Amino acid sequence: MIDRVITSGTFSLDGGTWEVDNNIWLVGDAREVVVIDAAHDAAAIAERVGGRTVRAILCTHAHNDHINAARSLAERTGAPIRLHPADQVLWEQQYGDELTYRALTDGEKVAVGGITLEVLHTPGHAPGAVCVLAPDLGALFSGDTLFKGGPGATGRSYSSFDTIIDSIRGRLLSLPPETVVHTGHGDSTTIGAEAPHLEEWIARGS
Repeated sequence: MIDRVITSGTFSLDGGTWEVDNNIWLVGDAREVVVIDAAHDAAAIAERVGGRTVRAILCTHAHNDHINAARSLAERTGAPIRLHPADQVLWEQQYGDELTYRALTDGEKVAVGGITLEVLHTPGHAPGAVCVLAPDLGALFSGDTLFKGGPGATGRSYSSFDTIIDSIRGRLLSLPPETVVHTGHGDSTTIGAEAPHLEEWIARGS
């Protein structure tokens, strides 16, 4: 079972602030779910969760628009917040040392509702960016690493275009082409739809 909540708010970094709409993904079954990225509105996410148990709040990275509802959602649900520790510097911009999380590691398996999710460390958009692969569902939750039309933005602090291209090439484009890519913003796509455009992205970014 895959469900989506769309919330609206702002993303702030390097002195700028932008209006954004975020996709929050719920993965599991009728009894339990994980929440992938708790953005902007914990109440809206909790409403969609309903009576199900939240096993974890998985953060694809620590830009504020992906974690700014994590504390409130964790308090509501009792679920642990999980984040790759390479994003500590970004986490501290939102929460300082007031809130802790449990570390996500590359290759870690997370079980929920009879589904196994695998964590793929895909730095570039942020140092600790991860994607969450659900092989049984033929789905990838890409955060801001891969979008319909290309890689995530790399023009701000703690990002790297070369690194995100390496992550996409090495970790994502080898997945089955029919894998559905559920993104952190905007429409979903597939690996097969994006893979042919790798060289175009490189040319645009160079």
